[in-house]
Amino acid sequence: MSPGGKFFVLDTNVLLHSPSCLLEFGANTVVVPVDVIEELDKFKSHNDELGRNARQVIRILDRARTEGSLQEGAPINGDGGQIVVDMKPVFLIDSGLRDDTPDNRIISVAYRLARDGREVTFISKDVNMRLKADALGLRVEDFETDKVPSVDDSYPGWRELSVSPDVIDQLMRDRELESDLAGQLNPNEAVLLRADDNPKHTALARPVLNGSATPHALRAFATKSDPLMGITPRNLEQRIALELLLDPELSLVSLMGQAGTGKTLLALVAGLHLTLKQHKYEKLLVARPIMPLGRDIGFLPGTAEEKLMPWMKPIFDNMRFVLRERKEPGEAEKKLHDLLKSGIIEIEPLTFIRGRSIHGQFIIVDECQNLTPHQLKTIISRVGHDTKLVLTGDPYQIDNPYLDSRSNGLSYVADRFKNQRIAGHVRFTKSERSRLASIAVEIL
Repeated sequence: MSPGGKFFVLDTNVLLHSPSCLLEFGANTVVVPVDVIEELDKFKSHNDELGRNARQVIRILDRARTEGSLQEGAPINGDGGQIVVDMKPVFLIDSGLRDDTPDNRIISVAYRLARDGREVTFISKDVNMRLKADALGLRVEDFETDKVPSVDDSYPGWRELSVSPDVIDQLMRDRELESDLAGQLNPNEAVLLRADDNPKHTALARPVLNGSATPHALRAFATKSDPLMGITPRNLEQRIALELLLDPELSLVSLMGQAGTGKTLLALVAGLHLTLKQHKYEKLLVARPIMPLGRDIGFLPGTAEEKLMPWMKPIFDNMRFVLRERKEPGEAEKKLHDLLKSGIIEIEPLTFIRGRSIHGQFIIVDECQNLTPHQLKTIISRVGHDTKLVLTGDPYQIDNPYLDSRSNGLSYVADRFKNQRIAGHVRFTKSERSRLASIAVEIL
């Protein structure tokens, strides 16, 4: 193994999470233990996201093999980095770890290199692996390249500015106002203008783009929040979200918030209104990951749609709430059944979305916090002409063991798209489900 630079020993889960990470360590040495190769071999035949990622990693390693020796160090990127597949016998760790598990043997590679005087960092997305390696005195890290700011520090999608009351009066009178304030905003970022002499004197606006590189004017929201399919926004964040959801110029809207903030309900309200009432879209397509994307659902009986029903119950609960007009028993259920039967509303397993081109539809993907950035990239790249994609999720409720509030796909997409003219985002903070739900979110 050629000396020089830092050494990064990668765990299997890092490669399965982001195959291209092999290319992202600059002029340093990436070490792949042989046990990682063995674990990749077990995944390579899977017909899911993990299988595709395993095959991509193997192809990258095979290309590196043609450029040099994987034993001594083969060039892996154009920055002078190299990759090594460590085939040496397991270094027996006399500090308490047995060598009869792949995880411990992978850690032992980093431990041996450190004992040999190398500057070693062990990279893993498995918390337990990081704990064990740290206890051995190794430097450990999560894979940070695709992480974004913490949820509390993340882009909220709107801001508040103090202005003179004359600015608010002119904006509400003319509905559009030339202002340098617009240049301070991201595209499609809402702004709450509050009079500096009266906190209750406010106006809600968005920057006017009109093809210019930098926004130069503000346009007021509607003067009041009219009910949409019987649903009225209950707070500022919901009003901003509904404005973005109904804007035909936006192809992507991301809604982030804890349980009960109304993100899924508002997405369904907008989708049903634009599909059923205004006929802007041919159908409403709703998807919800069966944790995680690509997991087999064959253990449930019936068709793909019947298998999805248990996972889609939260969506159907919201749909029934929106579709009710009179409190007649079974009314909303019948409407929902008819819409599903006619194909106007469609439920779609995310497993089958790869390779599709979806045109003329309003798509809602719920629970996106359980998807990786790569998985969401796959979904977003399926969007065709005249299609709107809405992503919703709660970054505080993540079931994927290798994701957190900073590395999940929803947080990643919201951060990366905040400067894009065709995208909007809102981070919800206030629960509106019920008084009990609001208290539970705060104290439990």
